[in-house]
Amino acid sequence: MRLEAVGLSRGLEYTDAELAQRSLDRSRLPRHIAIIMDGNGRWAQQKGLPRIEGHRRGVKSVRCVVEECSRLGLEQLTLYCFSNENWKRPRRELILLMALLKQYVIEERREIMRQGLKFRVIGKVEELDPIIQKEIRKTEEVSAGNNGMTLCLAVNYGARQEITEAVRRIAVLAAEGKIDPAEITEETVESSLMTAGMSDPDLVIRTASELRVSNFLLWQISYAELWVTDRHWPDFREPDLHTACRDFAARDRRFGGLSETK
Repeated sequence: MRLEAVGLSRGLEYTDAELAQRSLDRSRLPRHIAIIMDGNGRWAQQKGLPRIEGHRRGVKSVRCVVEECSRLGLEQLTLYCFSNENWKRPRRELILLMALLKQYVIEERREIMRQGLKFRVIGKVEELDPIIQKEIRKTEEVSAGNNGMTLCLAVNYGARQEITEAVRRIAVLAAEGKIDPAEITEETVESSLMTAGMSDPDLVIRTASELRVSNFLLWQISYAELWVTDRHWPDFREPDLHTACRDFAARDRRFGGLSETK
């Protein structure tokens, strides 16, 4: 059966009046939110459940936040799903995490199309199970023509490795005489990253109280605002997202300069 987008992100996007009811101003919303989804295991342990139950519950939070970001009219949502350091976890947990990833990519495909989302994955996808790779490519391909929010999953991703590989590619071009080292710019580096063509995040949300960025989008979040909550990811819902957006709107983003009021 062919999947076609119906464009929830445009057809059911909040009106200005609906945003105002939530104390949100469209002109002050971030264009791109990146989320470090932390606390699944701790949430489960606190409830006397296996860690994998926290990951299963976390998928529900993903569904809620993806749709709400689409309704808010965001340009992009990037979710840190699995880092390349996460392979150190117990084998049983890894097997279940990969099964959840495969299930999500397959089962959410219809919802991605219903919402008119563009689906992207960054990270060393080639190291994942071939079946997962196939399903990721399929979802990316069928959603490529959609005109709604970009949903980007960071899977088997690490920012230091991303930058290292970008530098290696640029070095090869320089060695081949295809680029003059003296002419390498920030744009040269950006175009060699996995996120080439994407906007940088305006707001980074981290759950479960952790005050670190965990090797996530180190180049791209240079000027992003950080917002940390003590809520574990399985409990993160729309009101938490709205609170983060309101806090973002109240901040004075100077990008190294001075405020207009100074």
